[in-house]
Amino acid sequence: MRRLLLLAPLLLVTVGCGVMQNSEGEATDAAREVARKAGERLYGQRPRTAEEVGRSASGIDGVEVLRVTGTSTHDGDGVDLVVRTSGSAYNGWFDVEEVDVRRCFAVRVSPTSEWREDPREVGCPDGPPLTFAPPPEPPRLPYEELRARLPRVPAGGRADEAEVHRLLAALDLDPAIRTEVKADGDRVGVLLSVKGNGFDAQDCLVARVGPGDTRVWVPSRIQRMPGEGGCTIGNALNPQPPPH
Repeated sequence: MRRLLLLAPLLLVTVGCGVMQNSEGEATDAAREVARKAGERLYGQRPRTAEEVGRSASGIDGVEVLRVTGTSTHDGDGVDLVVRTSGSAYNGWFDVEEVDVRRCFAVRVSPTSEWREDPREVGCPDGPPLTFAPPPEPPRLPYEELRARLPRVPAGGRADEAEVHRLLAALDLDPAIRTEVKADGDRVGVLLSVKGNGFDAQDCLVARVGPGDTRVWVPSRIQRMPGEGGCTIGNALNPQPPPH
């Protein structure tokens, strides 16, 4: 009779709520949730290389990247990661102490990945977590140099396009910096830009040389977003109004 009384609460939980999950299962679910949230953060339509995806994943708290396969998110089936996460749980019905686990999950990053997809548990590869070199720094755009060297044209004069080309050549710019020069009447527009990724704000400088008015400026972040026209030679010659 005493044994039946002791088992009664457990039987009530089992019958009324189904079989209760032990702490290891709950801790595994917690580790899976960390991997799922990592997949959410990596989700997106922007093309990225496997190295970029791995680097981004390794920077997420609680995530270790153990394997990266594929070449880019938009090539073939995309990029597959094996990540290791940890979780903990305590269930007084089964455990005396809190249970901690470390588990590995497969996370796929591609345009066809499902949002909030639950990652699949896999075996952990041997070896330490992968490390990734920091991304290369974009070349610095020479704002001060350009501002100091662009010619000042007196009122009533005319900007010289050839002179502007010679000045840009003398700056010995990084090959990654794209230059564009265009004359429009008595004015000359200048654009210096670095190739963007098509999703984030692009780095650029625009300048205009005209009679009594030589200016160099960085368009606002909103204007430098894809499709906004801030990083164009047209914006140099006819500046857009500031964003509201």
